[in-house]
Amino acid sequence: RVLVFAEGEAARAAKEAGAEFVGMKDLIQKCQEGFQDFDVAIATPAAMSEVRKLGKVLGPRGLMPNPRTGTVTDDTAKAVQEVKAGRVEFKLDKNGNVAVPVGKFSFEERALLENSNAVIEAVVRARPPTAKGRYLEGVTISATMSPGVRVDPTPYLSGV
Repeated sequence: RVLVFAEGEAARAAKEAGAEFVGMKDLIQKCQEGFQDFDVAIATPAAMSEVRKLGKVLGPRGLMPNPRTGTVTDDTAKAVQEVKAGRVEFKLDKNGNVAVPVGKFSFEERALLENSNAVIEAVVRARPPTAKGRYLEGVTISATMSPGVRVDPTPYLSGV
């Protein structure tokens, strides 16, 4: 589910693109009261002065709109369409670990497997030509705050 903080034309475009929740002050108030029943938050640059107040609410869940991730934009319709099409963010920590959501608890096993395979293949394809040594050390899959299960990366390394 997509939430968009916008007013005027940007709000109308987001709604037409399929955003479930569109608004400004009403949505900010709702979020301050604890509403978090959405997966992605998008905002226009003009809305960010107000949306910043939600940093302590949205930030810990990774829902705060951010220009680097394409969730702060004047083209709300395009951003909503990208999210609806399944765009995900690859997050890299200082140790080189890549964290990527591959699904939700409600997904079927086949969908989780397909998504996991697509992520691993995307990481392998993203290897820079100048990279030396082993590029993919290991693969672990886990639910949030759950122990990880190691996955053998060998099938993904053929041809690398």
